[in-house]
Amino acid sequence: MSEARTTLLQRVRERRGVRQFVKFGIVGASGFIVNLAIFTVLQGAFNKHGTGPYFAIYSASFLAGGVSNYFLNRSWTFRSTGHAGKEGAQFLSVSVLALLVGLALSAVIAPYLGHGHKTWFVATCAGIVVNFFVNKYWTFRSVA
Repeated sequence: MSEARTTLLQRVRERRGVRQFVKFGIVGASGFIVNLAIFTVLQGAFNKHGTGPYFAIYSASFLAGGVSNYFLNRSWTFRSTGHAGKEGAQFLSVSVLALLVGLALSAVIAPYLGHGHKTWFVATCAGIVVNFFVNKYWTFRSVA
């Protein structure tokens, strides 16, 4: 039983897509922290929970986390050697798509959760799946 389990675990670890997803998750966690830190600082500086400031703060913090994620995903997760400018533009496009998903979800759930960290958390998590799959199969497809 232990041998079969080890073999299964080894097979899972050896799958490139699984390794990339785990790395993407680690990079995403670091971007998540960047995003949270900037969101918290900006929200404290503006000390408002209205719709306008929330969307601006959410957008700025989300994109800051995305920029750090791009550089880490390019160099570590996907080990890309493609054209940095092209990949950067594609990654930014995907980040904007994920941002729009997050903003749309925020608009739907904010009446129930408010314009604070709970809404930020749910909206940010919504972009993770979009970010991984679109970046894997479009931005970094040459190494995916």
